[in-house]
Amino acid sequence: MKKILLSAVCLAIGASAFAQADITEKEIKEHIWTLAAPQMKGRFPGTKENKKTVNYVVKQFKKSGIAPYNGTYIQEFTAKMRVKKVVQDTPYVKTQNVIGYIEGSDPVLKNEFIVIGAHYDHLGMGGASSKKPDTVAIHLGADDNASGTAALLEIGEKLAANKALLKRSVLLIAFGAEEQGLLGSKYFTEHPTVPLSQIKLMINMDMVGRMNAEKHLYMGGAATFNGGVELMTSLGPEIGIHPFVNHYDVGGSDHVSFYKKDIPVLGFHTGGHPQYHTPEDDRRLINVPGEKLVCDYIYKAVMNVANRPGAIVFVPEKK
Repeated sequence: MKKILLSAVCLAIGASAFAQADITEKEIKEHIWTLAAPQMKGRFPGTKENKKTVNYVVKQFKKSGIAPYNGTYIQEFTAKMRVKKVVQDTPYVKTQNVIGYIEGSDPVLKNEFIVIGAHYDHLGMGGASSKKPDTVAIHLGADDNASGTAALLEIGEKLAANKALLKRSVLLIAFGAEEQGLLGSKYFTEHPTVPLSQIKLMINMDMVGRMNAEKHLYMGGAATFNGGVELMTSLGPEIGIHPFVNHYDVGGSDHVSFYKKDIPVLGFHTGGHPQYHTPEDDRRLINVPGEKLVCDYIYKAVMNVANRPGAIVFVPEKK
């Protein structure tokens, strides 16, 4: 009887561990509810709420078994804040990128990296980038970009649980100060923790929490690497979504900093909405089941590219 009970306990523990390693709606919601809570006051760079966000991401990386790279999760930099045109004094603040590392299993290919990124910052109480610039109120930033940060954490958790299946290595980066002009990703590409020549693809998630009823997922950059368009198109039916696979049209988020360095990119979003850059970008509007589909789609894309036997080659746009 003791042996039977012990076996049952072991099976229960195993099932629990598997569930935690999978991408779940429950965990996506928990991350967004934490990051876009009113108490986080819009996660503005240089504030104590920004630091709380950084600490939260580090805590989740540790919980998932995602290692620091070269001994630290933190890449600190100075960000120049955007101000209204009439304001002369431009403030500078200290903020951070958060970087996690999952080592690939192939002795050769592990020296090549896929970067998965999302910015964690938002607009605080509003300011120059708000669509309601004269309104002083907490800009919660649930879709922009608590949704992308939640996706980063969930995809990272599943990749870490299945790292034995990864041939190439993965860097997970939560970027700071994106809303101030892509400053976190610009700093990383100017001060990379790995040689840029070893980064074979950068995947970015910015506003992935508002999938519509037609299950549309938009992306730019699919043609920036060989086989990208075919891969991203083929994964849609498999997951049950309808991807809009733009060949280039890389948009205006953190992946642009990598594209400017001739690194292939994929930039994902689920479309614009009236709450963009307003205090009304609320966590209650997030389509959590839709975001899980986004995560599942991107996870499969990462596993495919990470295990590709051939070279991943940058393909510039022909003009």
